Amino acid sequence: METNQTETNAETLVALQKLIDVVAKLRSPDGGCPWDLEQTPQTLTPYVIEEAYEVVDAIKSGDQDAIAEELGDLLLQVVLQAQIASEYEQFSLKEVAEGISQKLIRRHPHVFGDVSVESVDDVRRNWEEIKAAEKGEAFADTQKLSYKLSRYTKKLPPLMATMKISQKAAAVGFEWENIDGVWDKFNEELTEFKQALAEETPERQQAELGDLMFSLLQVARWCNLDPEAALQGTNQRFIQRLQKMEVFAERPLTDYSLEELETLWQKAKVQLAQEE
Repeated sequence: METNQTETNAETLVALQKLIDVVAKLRSPDGGCPWDLEQTPQTLTPYVIEEAYEVVDAIKSGDQDAIAEELGDLLLQVVLQAQIASEYEQFSLKEVAEGISQKLIRRHPHVFGDVSVESVDDVRRNWEEIKAAEKGEAFADTQKLSYKLSRYTKKLPPLMATMKISQKAAAVGFEWENIDGVWDKFNEELTEFKQALAEETPERQQAELGDLMFSLLQVARWCNLDPEAALQGTNQRFIQRLQKMEVFAERPLTDYSLEELETLWQKAKVQLAQEE
């Protein structure tokens, strides 16, 4: 068994080295790909986010081939970022791998050291204490609610971060007494948003839009609804109806008037409802 595992590890390293070589070739000024050569860490950021979401979607689907493919796309982003950094002598993939390995060893003293733990809570506390020490922060400060909530804004998409922030705030008592208060807040923010659109600067309008969206997500939380799943479902339905419209259309959609498009939309909506 140990021999088989060693062989598998060796094969994995060979495959990883091949990927590194392929990416290096794509970035080579001598015969590389013009598109890849134009990329910077900043221009690739959207792809990192996109690929991460596609990994999550594949995992939800349970399709093992899709999961493997999407993980490969995400791995490509890691290797590509490291390749670009190495070209500017900032860091390499070696340093990335060594860094995460050292971090895992430091933060798991119950596995790699002589620390004893009795529960998952012990593991979590050790992790947070070690993390705080690494960053030169006082552990007590990292346990404050504001500190914890600020991390959500850094590591989660805004929609998910809002739900996490409001859930944690509600858990310590920063909450409405009933859903009527939630609706009152939503209506208040809606009024302020409308006023901002009519009278305020774009900056104020955007701020009020954020407040309105935050309050709407509180309604979702109180009703035990998943806003991400809700919005994803709406996106899918919109695309499905658009596909039906294209099936019914006898010419490009751009050649139709708004009234004609609405007729096609309603026809598509009815057809999809009948197919359910």
